[in-house]
Amino acid sequence: MSRTRPRLALVAAAAASALVLTACGGSGDDSSAGSGTLNVVAAFYPLELMAEQVGGDRVSVSNLAKPGAEPHDLELTPSDVARVSGADLVVYLEGFQPAVDDAVASEAAGASWNAGDYADLDLTYTPIEEGAEATDEAGAVDPHFWLDPSRYADVATALAKGLGGLDPEGAASYDANAQAFAAQLDALDAEWKSGVATCANRTLVTSHNSFGYLAQRYDLEQRGITGLTPEDEPTPQALADISAFVTDNAVKTIYFETLVSPAIAETVAAETGAKTAVLDPVEGLRDESEGSDYFEIMRANLANVRAGQPCS
Repeated sequence: MSRTRPRLALVAAAAASALVLTACGGSGDDSSAGSGTLNVVAAFYPLELMAEQVGGDRVSVSNLAKPGAEPHDLELTPSDVARVSGADLVVYLEGFQPAVDDAVASEAAGASWNAGDYADLDLTYTPIEEGAEATDEAGAVDPHFWLDPSRYADVATALAKGLGGLDPEGAASYDANAQAFAAQLDALDAEWKSGVATCANRTLVTSHNSFGYLAQRYDLEQRGITGLTPEDEPTPQALADISAFVTDNAVKTIYFETLVSPAIAETVAAETGAKTAVLDPVEGLRDESEGSDYFEIMRANLANVRAGQPCS
């Protein structure tokens, strides 16, 4: 199920992104545009990294999510709200962090830029277990687009156009930075394609459904124990269903995340004789992360998948 949309088509579409930056109160006048000091507030780590890489030395980027914290659960302090209010641009993902959505809607005086508008979010959650308890999130959109490096690069290309709209003098610099970032992501994408091409088992059993875009990109199947919300507890029936699936399909590894408890993955592993390993959705960094940035963590993820599936 690899994604085959040509990058050039998206680049052409993204050229209009500067025109759809959303003004959030005030006049939208940006006194720092063109000065090389755009104040950008990013909602969580992948958006922070993207803004830093694309903005370069023409922007100052801060992150609303605290290091080591689960970004879904973000609650904004008064100083956080003040940062949103004072930003030239807020880069966020609508629906991922309700507190940020609320702050953007009510407090942002500059412009906001919703990464979801450019990420082609085409995956929705389908529960394994039938019944009311299991379908609360049924049909909800999977937001984790950055786990597909190609999709992440496309969003970065669009952000360059958005920043260029605020700072026309820097437009060429933003475009060049986005191309350099995309080149790094293209190299990572090639490593993943090659690395998982020979996996004996192509089903990833994960603690929750974060990895749909990664699975889609690399012709893998994701089977999550819980839904899109990492703190959800699976029902006894869901645990029984996933344990039976693991046994019936000779799954060797249950993957858990660094920002949430591994208890659910460990329960299924103990029940089935499988082992556990980290598969990090790279929503944020913490001391336990298997790398210091997105690229190192994604390469560590690849090594864990190659060992866990296993791949020759």
